[in-house]
Amino acid sequence: MLEIFEYSFMIRAFVAGGVIGVLAPFIGTFLVARRYSLIADSLSHVSLAGVAIGLIAGIYPVYTALATTILAALLIEQLRSRKRLSGESALAIFLSGGLAVAITLIGLANGFTVDLFSYLFGSITTVQQGDVWIICILGVVVIGIVISLYKELFFISFDEEVAIVQGVRAKQLNYVFMILTAVTVALSMRIVGALLVGALMVIPVVAAMQVAKSFKTTIFYAIGFGLLSVCAGLFAAFYLDIPAGGAIVLTALGMLILSMLLRR
Repeated sequence: MLEIFEYSFMIRAFVAGGVIGVLAPFIGTFLVARRYSLIADSLSHVSLAGVAIGLIAGIYPVYTALATTILAALLIEQLRSRKRLSGESALAIFLSGGLAVAITLIGLANGFTVDLFSYLFGSITTVQQGDVWIICILGVVVIGIVISLYKELFFISFDEEVAIVQGVRAKQLNYVFMILTAVTVALSMRIVGALLVGALMVIPVVAAMQVAKSFKTTIFYAIGFGLLSVCAGLFAAFYLDIPAGGAIVLTALGMLILSMLLRR
């Protein structure tokens, strides 16, 4: 059974998947607490447009996806904070708009290419060493920033108005958190694909909420479920010859169902 680790591409997949398995539920816990779960789907569609731009322009797609996703995240927060649009309306606009831009660019590029297809549905087994380094470095940076700002992010996630009264710089923190979310979405595309990023950021968190007793334990449970989903999904993809992204998300769904049954 351990012959899976004899292949270098699977080792890279486990390393990159492990980082995302920690990062996505970690950020997702705060998103669910803020009732902002759909932002992952909205930004993933925008990131797909960024990938298409990179492929057309001959630039490494991860870079263009990061740039377009961060820009969209900042615009969403700008619209929300100034109350020009409700959070749900802003997310719906960017979700449909990002997808429209992506489809248009795909049409200009004469349809799907192999590279674009892998970003759409994920292709963790084709992750290169350069991708692993980018995911690891940016993943550690994002996790470090969230840990350093944990108390403030916790405060504004549950009561932003009281946090502002207490002197917390909620506006600046919201922009920082949106950038961290955008980076997480862009990095996760290589693992589960743009269409399934939101699932990996939300499903382990919802499963953790069924059994955890506090916000902090929810984070630990969510990370555990995320890591287990990635590892089990990779084993299933390797031995059953199925897409890794789908296997990871299906494993997470199975954990959610099990946790709900245990709660009952």
